[in-house]
Amino acid sequence: MERTTAISPFAEDVLKGLTDKKKHLSSKYFYDDNGSRIFMEIMKMPEYYPTGCEFEILSQQSGNILEKLPYTGKFNIVEFGSGDGVKTKQLLSTFIDKGADFTYIPIDISQEAIDALEKNITTALPDIDIQPRTGDYFEVLENLNEDSTPNLFLFLGGNIGNYKREDALGLLKKFNAGMKKGDMLLMGMDLKKNPHIIQVAYDDPHGITKAFNMNLLSRINRELDADIKLDQFDFYSNYNPDNGEVNSYLVSLKQQQFYSAVLDTTFSFEKDELIWTELSQKYSFEKIDSLAHETGFSVTHNFMDCKHYFTDSLWVK
Repeated sequence: MERTTAISPFAEDVLKGLTDKKKHLSSKYFYDDNGSRIFMEIMKMPEYYPTGCEFEILSQQSGNILEKLPYTGKFNIVEFGSGDGVKTKQLLSTFIDKGADFTYIPIDISQEAIDALEKNITTALPDIDIQPRTGDYFEVLENLNEDSTPNLFLFLGGNIGNYKREDALGLLKKFNAGMKKGDMLLMGMDLKKNPHIIQVAYDDPHGITKAFNMNLLSRINRELDADIKLDQFDFYSNYNPDNGEVNSYLVSLKQQQFYSAVLDTTFSFEKDELIWTELSQKYSFEKIDSLAHETGFSVTHNFMDCKHYFTDSLWVK
């Protein structure tokens, strides 16, 4: 197949990532249709605690969250990367029950995700004022900034932990720049805890997390017309309790090559060579305060689950 002049962002990133000195693939490419299905399985595993912990916080403490908001009149709830909205529905339901006057503005790059979320939310909460947006967070932020209505921004699920420190700082500074003084940010953040609990959550005995990572290779085979032999790769994940980082990798089990017809490129691997796939950062409260301070916020309150495994941290600009 002839190499086309215009290739997809996925193809570009695979080409760059697998020809770098230290090979890497972006975790954002986990979530094709099959990857999304596998992640749903991960969230149901007893070992994978973050989803359940945040669900508990939003189910049981949304009233307390509302009390911490300074808004007396109408406000917006703006959610970045809203997904299917199952957890957010708990918060929205409580806010409605307590008479809060708000417009819910979920933002996602996927129209399919937005359509599913809108159906999910309006079925459960038929009277909600919902104004979904599809596209880039920052384009939507610019439009919101032209309005005087105050905003509560949601960035749930611990997604900030997937960003390297400098990238997390950059993202939060961009959030801050698009917010008005007094706007608030409720952000899901996974906390440091017993290393065994974290390790097994990211390298589970069922092999589901391995399948999630291996799906990246299946996606390269399918979308980039490649001939990767999946049984010649393995999965490894490691938690470092000193710096709070979980790093995940694919491991080449032998010296090997594979070819992508779409990229018209042969990729070579040494035996035991690693492909880094994901960072999952775990936070101390000191680190949360530092991250907020460095990006122009201050921490109002940390809402936690009963085990203190996870926090939805409320920040104010």
